[in-house]
Amino acid sequence: MSAVLAAFLDDYTDALRRHLASPALDGLAEGHELGRRALVEGISLLDLTEHHFRVVKQVQAEDAKTRADRTVSEAGTEPDSGIEENALEFLLQTLITLDVATRGYLDGTRRYEQQRSRADDLGRRDAFRTALVESLQDGFFVADGRGTIVEVNTAFGKITGYGAAGVPYALPHPWSIPAGPRYPDLGTEALRFVLPIRHRDGRQRWLGVSTSALVKPDGVEQIFVGTVRDVTAEHDAQARDQAASRLATAVASATSVAEVLEVGLDELRRTVGAETAVVSVWTGRHTDPEVYISGAVVDSETVATGTARSILDAPTQALLDRARLRPGRTLIAIPEGAELAEGMVAPLGETGDAALWLRFAAPRVVDAADWTLFSLLIGHLSLAVQRARHFDQARSTSLTLQRAMLGPIDLPPRFSVHYEPALPPLEIGGDWYDVVPLPDGTIGVVVGDCVGRGLSAAVVMGQLRTAARALLLRGAGPAQLLTELDPVAARIPGAVCTTVCAAVLDPVRGLVRYSNAGHMPPILADARATGRILEGGRSVPLATFEIPRRPEATTPLPPGSTLVLFTDGLVERRGEDIDDGFARIAAVLAETPERLPREVADAVLSELRPAGGYDDDIAMVVYRQPPAPLHLDLPARPEQLAALRRTLMAWLTAAAVPYDLAGDLVSATNEACSNSIEHAYRGADDGRVELTAECDTETVVIQVTDTGVWKPRSSDPGPRGRGIDMMRALTEDLEIDHGDTGTRVRMSVTLPAITFPVANALRGTPQRSSV
Repeated sequence: MSAVLAAFLDDYTDALRRHLASPALDGLAEGHELGRRALVEGISLLDLTEHHFRVVKQVQAEDAKTRADRTVSEAGTEPDSGIEENALEFLLQTLITLDVATRGYLDGTRRYEQQRSRADDLGRRDAFRTALVESLQDGFFVADGRGTIVEVNTAFGKITGYGAAGVPYALPHPWSIPAGPRYPDLGTEALRFVLPIRHRDGRQRWLGVSTSALVKPDGVEQIFVGTVRDVTAEHDAQARDQAASRLATAVASATSVAEVLEVGLDELRRTVGAETAVVSVWTGRHTDPEVYISGAVVDSETVATGTARSILDAPTQALLDRARLRPGRTLIAIPEGAELAEGMVAPLGETGDAALWLRFAAPRVVDAADWTLFSLLIGHLSLAVQRARHFDQARSTSLTLQRAMLGPIDLPPRFSVHYEPALPPLEIGGDWYDVVPLPDGTIGVVVGDCVGRGLSAAVVMGQLRTAARALLLRGAGPAQLLTELDPVAARIPGAVCTTVCAAVLDPVRGLVRYSNAGHMPPILADARATGRILEGGRSVPLATFEIPRRPEATTPLPPGSTLVLFTDGLVERRGEDIDDGFARIAAVLAETPERLPREVADAVLSELRPAGGYDDDIAMVVYRQPPAPLHLDLPARPEQLAALRRTLMAWLTAAAVPYDLAGDLVSATNEACSNSIEHAYRGADDGRVELTAECDTETVVIQVTDTGVWKPRSSDPGPRGRGIDMMRALTEDLEIDHGDTGTRVRMSVTLPAITFPVANALRGTPQRSSV
């Protein structure tokens, strides 16, 4: 037994005996203090209780002996001393402190066990959470309130290339694309969004992100958890569908190969990110291909020549030539077999006469998605080209038919005709014109408009035009022609109410006879004067009423005047006064007296064209009456030649002389005047040069006269002295008369027939370049 325990037990014995000898509150207080002392000194509860009961037994034994010494009668009558009760009360008071400590220890032990059990449970939960997160096929992440990624799973690392070993990932995240869209703010702008990223290996991927906002148990910090899913395949598929839709929409309204490639190459180049898109189309076996270009040209200095040889370098030409012979839908990365491609080539269509070349701005990897996209887009473009070729063939056929029905391709001089349909792309309608040179030197002109549009109206138009031409060649005048067309129209289904204006022009006498069957009146404009409407000779349309003879009117054709015959589609507008259209035509004629007839027609069409295009067929004939003769009397000085050339060129244009022929005549006339100045007067100041120019129905004659004497021509003129040879080469007939009173130079040319352009299956400007 230790000294501490022995001393405590001795003190406990003394205190207990005192309390049993005289029970009181002071004794209980002393027992309580002993309990606190036992707690401090670490006295065992067992030692305390065993010692207590030993002391109590000793006290009880002593008390019994004392009782035995008394008389029996006294002992039987003495009450119990209550030792056990008082001893138990003292013991309990001593154990109060120990009992509280024990209960606290037990409670603490119990709480510890509970906490340990809870910690074990949380550990199992963490292990389960970790296993659950790692089992996800989607990437999982946890981000703090600042957007820093603090936890990711294995799938996240596979999707982005950035795994758990690199956390935390602060903004900007290493997989973000600087030039890409801004990240939505987590938890505020969007809970679900799609954004592009750059994988660690350099590939661009698209992620579908789903996020949720949480608050930590402390209630202060907000965190975000979310998942990411690789949606590159879905994004690429959607992008392919959208790109194909954009391309199909872009080429939907194109009806020729040139139009398809003009808009299609631009859209294709932008979609695939190419720098240049080139298509070569071989239209003949022994001709250079036509080249269509979108983007940067290989050699921009050679674009104007317009052939493959001048635009593309030799390797590119050979590349396209080989590619067009490959099977359809074949894609080839250039250079073949290389890891990085500089471009792509492919045949366009199935006919082996077109090939496409896409050149990238920089070499790049062409992955499976790129192959799929390129194949889809090139397939759409091939189908559009094939469809346009069908339209071109139909257009070529319809235009051949239309031209055959409309009138001759070669027109007499000073004429221009124009036909514009309202129903593209077949370009067939019921409006027509005809220009017929007659045996007596006059010219018959017919402009008509059948009811309706399209093929049925064209059939009616063809029959009426043939009948009208036959009547003109037989010698019928305008009124007689319309009178005899009435029974013809009455027997043709659909010809009732056809309107026709017939005229016979006499360029020599300067007259026009005309008759009008319910048609738009012609407009005649004197040179530099506003046009006026020819209202005479009007009557009802064909086959509407029986008219014994239709009226006819005659009007002079002043020199240089312009006559325009047209159909109602030119001036009739819904909601507009038709007189406004007549006034606009008259104003245009006043402004174009010195322009060629075809330019006059273009100016009229441009001035009256509605914003949405013409909604009815238009047929138009423009005729220019020969102008009055030109007469110039100028001082024989070199500085006068510039004014002479300008004046002569304006007169020739007013006479409807084509520009190339007018240029030749101006050059020849300038040389004749220069000879008169240099050789006839030899620098004299009083000399004069006289120029006259005349134009009849087919011939232009220019005469230059001076009053000097030309220096004889040298037998060896050297580098000079070629003026006469040049004048002879530029004119059809050259006469030079040297006389005592001067020299006369006479030059003449025959005006060519006006060749009307024929249909071309591949219309447009192929050598186009746009950056």
